[in-house]
Amino acid sequence: MSLREVLACVKLLLLLHVVAELRSDGPQRWPVPYRRFDRRPPVDPYCEAFYPFCPTGDRDGRLPRMRDSDVVSVYRLQTPVWEFKYGDALGKFHIMHDAVGFSSLETGANYTMEWYELFQLGNCTFPHLRPDVFAPFWCNQGAACFFDGIDDLHWSQNGTLEKIGEVTGTQFNAMAQWVQEDNQTGIYYETWTARSDPGPNATVWFESYDCSQFVHRTYRKLAQLGAKLSSRSQTNYTKIYLYSGEPSYLGNESAIFGQPALKNLALDIRRFYHPFRPHQSIFDLAFSLLEAYEEVVMDKSFYLYYNFEYWHLPMKPPYVQITYEEVPLP
Repeated sequence: MSLREVLACVKLLLLLHVVAELRSDGPQRWPVPYRRFDRRPPVDPYCEAFYPFCPTGDRDGRLPRMRDSDVVSVYRLQTPVWEFKYGDALGKFHIMHDAVGFSSLETGANYTMEWYELFQLGNCTFPHLRPDVFAPFWCNQGAACFFDGIDDLHWSQNGTLEKIGEVTGTQFNAMAQWVQEDNQTGIYYETWTARSDPGPNATVWFESYDCSQFVHRTYRKLAQLGAKLSSRSQTNYTKIYLYSGEPSYLGNESAIFGQPALKNLALDIRRFYHPFRPHQSIFDLAFSLLEAYEEVVMDKSFYLYYNFEYWHLPMKPPYVQITYEEVPLP
């Protein structure tokens, strides 16, 4: 290694130390708290969904107001991801999408409420690498969608449609106000849950923020408002885990991709995400899977984008795992 390369490495280490010191306000909290925002930002025109988000409903998650005297049934809804395209294929691997249904006793009207990606799952999990922009470009917003009706066949054929309780119109209206606040402040989708190991006493480094987490938050809010929820079946939900040693904070986009001293780190992050780029041919995808395997399993390295900041995860067995585990109703 030349003297110039040694000095560059020293500068990089010093800069990372300074960044860590500047953001440190005591011991690191695990899991890292999900960052909320004052309002939802506008969507960048570059981000375009192949399947439009919330095509028949209210994409701001606004709910109708119920009469206080109404009795509203609450339904647990679950179906395989992308069932409309692949049927129950992903359900065989327990990759499920979750939502909540409601039915008004006074009007007989049914409603469905769900929270999911604005631009499909792949865009929320991995960025685009644009030739004219050095930093990876993320289309990772998620939001609530509320629409009329419950498609009974869609939810029950390969998944779950089960009444789990009732709430008053007053409780429903209070929940509706909370949904608006939650939807405006929790703006981005996070696929991964990162933890130290599969055991029951594992440390959770990062929590996911996805459709099932929205359902859990909704159930907890209803319980806080006095609702009694129960299920005749086990309430299982899909989790996608990364397993790693303690993560290292790297910095935000401007710190990493705007500093010449961090150019090698920036290039390494771009290289890491390259195998996950969208719209690959079958031939390219085969090579990309080998690249990804080498990076995550052989080199034991993963770059996680969380709270609009980058972290490095030193991966360890079993590396990545999809589980279908029980989360009891509150």
